[in-house]
Amino acid sequence: MDSPPTLIPPTHLRLEGEGVHLREWSEGDLDSLIALYEDPEMARWTPVASPFDRPAALAYLADAREARAQGRRAQFAITTDAVLPRGEVLLFRSGTDERDVEIAYGVGAAHRGRGLASRAVRLLAAYAVRHADARRVVLRIEEANTASAGVARAAGFALTDDEPVHRTSRNREATLRTWSLSGTPHTP
Repeated sequence: MDSPPTLIPPTHLRLEGEGVHLREWSEGDLDSLIALYEDPEMARWTPVASPFDRPAALAYLADAREARAQGRRAQFAITTDAVLPRGEVLLFRSGTDERDVEIAYGVGAAHRGRGLASRAVRLLAAYAVRHADARRVVLRIEEANTASAGVARAAGFALTDDEPVHRTSRNREATLRTWSLSGTPHTP
C-alpha cells in the first residue's frame, strides 16, 4: 500500500487570513508556549504534558520539529500580529483513517472568546482542502467540550454519524466525536 502524501511542503509555511497569522513555533516562543499549555482547561482537553513546564515545552517543540521534518504534522502558533502566540492549531493525517486530515486547536485563556480558534481552523482547513489530497477535513472533539463544539460550528464543520473514536492520553480515556468540514463528503 502506498503511503499517504505528506501534508506539509518542505519549506517554511505561514498562512494569513481572517485576521489571523499562522506561523510555525520557534525557540523564542517557549514562554508563550508554556503560558498557553500550563492552563487547567488545556490540560483537561488536550494530550499535552501537565504540568507544562520548560522541559515539557522543549520536548514539545522537538517533537513538533521532527513531525514537521517528516511531513506528518504541522503545528502553528495562532497570532493576530505574526508575533505574539495566542493559541495553536495543528494539521495532521488522521490516525483513524489516513484518507482524512485532522485539525486540532487550542487558545490561551487570556485570548478566548474572540473567535481566534474558529478563524484559525477555517484558514488551516482551506489550506488542507487545497493541498492535502484528503477525503475529508475533520475535527475530533469530546462531547462534553462545548466550547470546542462551538468552534467547530463557527468554522463550518458539522457533527457526523461516525462511530466515536477512543484515545488514551495521560492515562485518561477520551471518547471523541467526529466533525467534518461541510462540503467535504464522507465516502467510505
